[in-house]
Amino acid sequence: MTTFSFEFFPAKTDEGVDKLCQTFDTLNNLAPTYFSVTYGAGGTTRNRTLDIVKRLHKRSDTPIAPHISCIGDSKDAIKSLLEEYRSMGISRLVALRGDLPSGQVDMGELPYALDLVQFIRHEFGDDFHIEVAAYPEMHPQAKSFAFDVQNLVAKFEAGANNAITQFFYNADSYLHLRDAVEKHGIDTTNHPIVAGIMPITNASSLIRFADSTGADIPRYVRKQLADFGDDRKAIRAFGFEVVQRLCERLMSEGVPAFHFYSMNKVSPSQQLVEALGLTSGAER
Repeated sequence: MTTFSFEFFPAKTDEGVDKLCQTFDTLNNLAPTYFSVTYGAGGTTRNRTLDIVKRLHKRSDTPIAPHISCIGDSKDAIKSLLEEYRSMGISRLVALRGDLPSGQVDMGELPYALDLVQFIRHEFGDDFHIEVAAYPEMHPQAKSFAFDVQNLVAKFEAGANNAITQFFYNADSYLHLRDAVEKHGIDTTNHPIVAGIMPITNASSLIRFADSTGADIPRYVRKQLADFGDDRKAIRAFGFEVVQRLCERLMSEGVPAFHFYSMNKVSPSQQLVEALGLTSGAER
């Protein structure tokens, strides 16, 4: 059966944190495999991420996987943070390169995600289950698709357990990436490539985010969203149909899991999980 998980980002206010905890409780009733919590550029949300992870970890036995980035940070700072997570009982991480804060030029002691994976394994052995990022449509800064695939393969070989993709809306791009990784000798049964899924609820923000990350929105989707204008109800209905069809196609092709980018909201992800039959009566 296809499993699923959710991503949160750290809320900025006490009210936002309370609302996020309520969202967590609702989505947790769907019995996800885990929740991840993002981490700002250069560790700019370090304390807020840590606080959210602590709160959610205490609310449930469902694993919480903090994101941790390495670019612009020191080994000592990263090791200290990981030691704190380990002492809390956190055993799952999402290891990323991350983005440099605006105006900062120092890449730090671990400039790439591959370096971070190697560092975690060297310092902590198998204490953590490590997730890494994958890009079905190529990382925007990669030299080529082949180079990007080789980088993902290297992260697996360095000790990453599985990968989570950037969001996408073309199933063939995911399948092409999976095939390319397998051709390099990686068994994607043992090292799954999880499909990152972004529900469509707001046209302008989605297009802006996709353009900034290099994710492709198919032309027919862009055109249809533009035709809907400010009709939010129509956008959400169309977006739901697009993403549901995407997920159904991926499930038919044996995708092992979905990671839903929840944007700290309940309805979009919950509706997809239920429509896809992923809960199978597992509500807690």
